[in-house]
Amino acid sequence: MTPLVLVLIVAGVVCAFVWITSLITKEHSWVDRLWSIVPVVYVWIFAAFAGLADARLTIMAILVTLWGARLTFNFARKGGYSGTEDYRWPILRSRMKGWQFEVFNLLFIVLYQNLILVLIALPALTAYENQGGFGVLDVVVALLFLGLLIGETVADQQQWVFQNAKKAGGADFRPRFLTTGLWRFSRHPNFFFEQAQWWALFLFGAIAAGSLLQWTVLGAVLLTILFIGSTRFTEEITRSKYPEYADYQATTSPIVPWPPRRKESAVTA
Repeated sequence: MTPLVLVLIVAGVVCAFVWITSLITKEHSWVDRLWSIVPVVYVWIFAAFAGLADARLTIMAILVTLWGARLTFNFARKGGYSGTEDYRWPILRSRMKGWQFEVFNLLFIVLYQNLILVLIALPALTAYENQGGFGVLDVVVALLFLGLLIGETVADQQQWVFQNAKKAGGADFRPRFLTTGLWRFSRHPNFFFEQAQWWALFLFGAIAAGSLLQWTVLGAVLLTILFIGSTRFTEEITRSKYPEYADYQATTSPIVPWPPRRKESAVTA
């Protein structure tokens, strides 16, 4: 058995579990609860098949484990494992007929998202097929990954502190959404750092193969597309709750951290 075959078998089991549990529990956040876990398993499978003897693969597995541990912790402290469903699914479900949402559940929530979780881990396949060597470029990418991991940790911590202060402050708390810290430079800095880590992981595979022209870039590409759609839907909901969010959108980069723009009215004046 090859490591890729084993990864696909595990992914098939995960898909079956997510789909069946969604049908039984009538809630659809099971992929979210496994999101930070299964890519870690996939990358370690490739590292284990290499006998843990390939430095690049082992480093990739360790870095992805750090990513998974941090994201699992953040998801858990927000109550993600308490049985609470992602707030976006009930809203989307209300816009569809029952059978339409169940088709969406199977094709998008279960199959497509799990496909992405496999694909983002497949730079490890490229590294497995091109074992040997661990040079300066690998060190640079490893440090880049760690920097991005720290960035996401800071962004999530800032949001955590803000949301707790907002709960304590009650309905009159202002501002109603976070606009300071890293969130002054991006409306979703956590999304930026999350995606960038998987682009960095792709670079490990590219370094191993000696070329950026690797099909395993598909994982990072599809993850980015997923985040674009998720960001638009999330902001649509936020803007409907907080009309002033439109002003924040007008001055702040959506994903990539960037110095804030002046409001159009101020520029005109």
